Amino acid sequence: MLEIKNLKKRFGDKTALDGVSLSAEPGEVVGFVGANGAGKTTTMRIAMGVLAADTGEILYKGSVLGAEQRRGFGYMPSERGLYPKMKTGEQIAYFGELHGMTRAEAKRSTAELLEQLDLTDRAGDDVQDLSLGNQQRVQLAVSLVHDPEVLILDEPFSGLDPIAVDVMGTALRDRASAGAPVVFSSHQLDLVERLCDSVVIIGSGKIIAGGDVEELKAREVKQLRIRVDSPEDLTAALPGVVTRDGENYLVEGADDQEALRIAAEAGRVSHFAYDQPTIAEIFREAVKK
Repeated sequence: MLEIKNLKKRFGDKTALDGVSLSAEPGEVVGFVGANGAGKTTTMRIAMGVLAADTGEILYKGSVLGAEQRRGFGYMPSERGLYPKMKTGEQIAYFGELHGMTRAEAKRSTAELLEQLDLTDRAGDDVQDLSLGNQQRVQLAVSLVHDPEVLILDEPFSGLDPIAVDVMGTALRDRASAGAPVVFSSHQLDLVERLCDSVVIIGSGKIIAGGDVEELKAREVKQLRIRVDSPEDLTAALPGVVTRDGENYLVEGADDQEALRIAAEAGRVSHFAYDQPTIAEIFREAVKK
């Protein structure tokens, strides 16, 4: 397990991180979300040893994370670090060798990734001649080529078209399925909701919400939606605070079983369920607090 514990970091008079903690289990995909300047990139840079924390620690498998262990991590920084005049396939293999792979191992892994990320036809092209989306795919391949134990990715989906998002999302889920903890930051909250097992929301250098995606959505449920095939208006009859949304009654602060009983007595209940908020809605509520 990767554990980030109580990180604090200041840049002059600015507090960038104020007690940030999060963790990722083997096989878990964690979405790290927050507004620009919230502290996501600083946290990731500290985790990868690019920056030093003022206080706090990074643990992996229960031990303090060191440089040798970090060599086995896959990292995609917010500032892309590719060689523009190097061939795509050669570049991916080169980074594999930098991570300690033999040339044969690096070439074999590169071929697999080129196919998985739909880049095989671009293997001989200079990186500078690729579209932004394909450059993003190459950057992901560079972070995956050495079969990393952990993936830490800073805005990997930025600027991608839907097809590229699907390709990269599949690659991340495949890596998680193989047992790697995956942490990535993103502003695309619908994507976070679709891909992630858990989410951590950061604001002004502090963790303000987090947890398993489905549990987090369930905890934030506030509204019961009921649809009844009945000619009578049940607004006054249903318990709690009741509003109408077309054919639906929206009920808050009520005993759901009592609401169901009243609705069923009035007619056929065709829909009865709690509305679950999206991760985007949860994020907006969290940052307002």
